[in-house]
Amino acid sequence: MHLDPLAIVTAFGLIFLAELPDKTMFASLAMGTRMRPLYVWFGTATAFVVHVAIAVGAGSLLGLLPGWTVKLVSALMFGFGAFVLLRGGGDDENEEDAGGRTVTGFWPVWSTAFMAVFISEWGDLTQITTANLAATNGTWSTAVGSAAALMTVSALALVAGRFIAKKVPLKTVQRIGGVCMAALAVWSLAEIFTG
Repeated sequence: MHLDPLAIVTAFGLIFLAELPDKTMFASLAMGTRMRPLYVWFGTATAFVVHVAIAVGAGSLLGLLPGWTVKLVSALMFGFGAFVLLRGGGDDENEEDAGGRTVTGFWPVWSTAFMAVFISEWGDLTQITTANLAATNGTWSTAVGSAAALMTVSALALVAGRFIAKKVPLKTVQRIGGVCMAALAVWSLAEIFTG
């Protein structure tokens, strides 16, 4: 098992920026207002680890293709990610949780948080980006960076979510993430012709 610090930081940065304005952050915030935040975090963190494992597994299979094919798929995926982030992603920040019932106890809270994230993250931008990074930057480094970023965003939502939503414009975070992904798409395309 080889860990590349640059690949870990790259995965962390991209996934962190992509997940900050995501609906999962707001779901964590909403669940944290009705349930014990630490229990919610354990549930969301477990779901994120499962999704990262699935994504890096898919990325490892993608990595078996010829080099130019992987770079082309990477460029397309990063381009798609840039499009989604720069386009605006919808009104996730305005979504309200209509449920009023409080869930208590570790296992009920854990399972509620786990299922909410596990179901909502299928085919999400962060899962696609994680698979893409695993194909090009290494499985373990991408897994560590991506899982750490996802768990950090969930923790931020639970600890300081209201502050972040009021002080940091989420459109700005989306634009920064979109520009980073667009740059990576261009870089991946350039590597096809220069490598």
